[in-house]
Amino acid sequence: MRAGYKTHVAESKKEDVKEFAKFMEDYPMVGIVNLQNLPTQQANNMRKQLRKNDVTIKMGKKRLMKLAIEKAKAKKQGLEQLEEYLRGMPALLLTTQNPFSLFKILKKNKSKAPAKAGQVAPNDLVVNAGPTSFAPGPIISELASFGIKTKVEDGKLTIVQDTVIAKEGDLITDKLASMLLRLGIEPMEIGLDLVAIYENGTIFTKKVLDIDEDQFMQDINNAARWALNLSVEAGYPTKDNIELFVCKAFTQTKAIALETNYLCSDTVNDVIAKANNQMLSVKAALGI
Repeated sequence: MRAGYKTHVAESKKEDVKEFAKFMEDYPMVGIVNLQNLPTQQANNMRKQLRKNDVTIKMGKKRLMKLAIEKAKAKKQGLEQLEEYLRGMPALLLTTQNPFSLFKILKKNKSKAPAKAGQVAPNDLVVNAGPTSFAPGPIISELASFGIKTKVEDGKLTIVQDTVIAKEGDLITDKLASMLLRLGIEPMEIGLDLVAIYENGTIFTKKVLDIDEDQFMQDINNAARWALNLSVEAGYPTKDNIELFVCKAFTQTKAIALETNYLCSDTVNDVIAKANNQMLSVKAALGI
């Protein structure tokens, strides 16, 4: 345990640290969620709902959680990496659920909300190119102050290109919150924010867990198709491409047979048709 913590832990809090550490040792998946900006009633509802999915959420002071992580890391190698993700109003999330399935459940239960001054941008905030409802006027310079370029089309402003007006982690100012509201952008999400989760020594952050399943399946299908094409071009036979090899070999063999007028059951009709076409060409050339 790190110096500077142990001597300052009140006796009444040691049991909390012990309880947190025991939970982290017992559960295979240990996550950190950020409850900041989440209304208390909604947080309680989410906790009740998640219990049905074998998910336990334990709330406490950040310092006590750090102490518990230090205590539990002896049995959970790499668990100390979670300390850097104790942000905002952190709580421990303990589960047997697969991290990706869990993230999907939490994401499905989130709702959009406008940004407020003093909040932190959850990701890069982008204003997309396209038409707006704004008429030309002072708004042009206001948009320009955020680096947003505009032009006038049909009496309204059109944003020329996608523009990042705040980076992930930036503090949202009054001015930025007001502009986002006017643009109809609601960058905040109300719900349990899973920051990171530990499994078998590996830390999965929300960026890793947030998978577009449709895009993922498309990528797998593309990879399979490219691998199949490569194996055929390289002449590497497998159970998945052997039929293609047989078809390719047949096509090439038949082409050689036709070129040499070799008669067999698969070429006889083509050779006769070829001879007939040649005869017709000679006939036409001689004017017969």
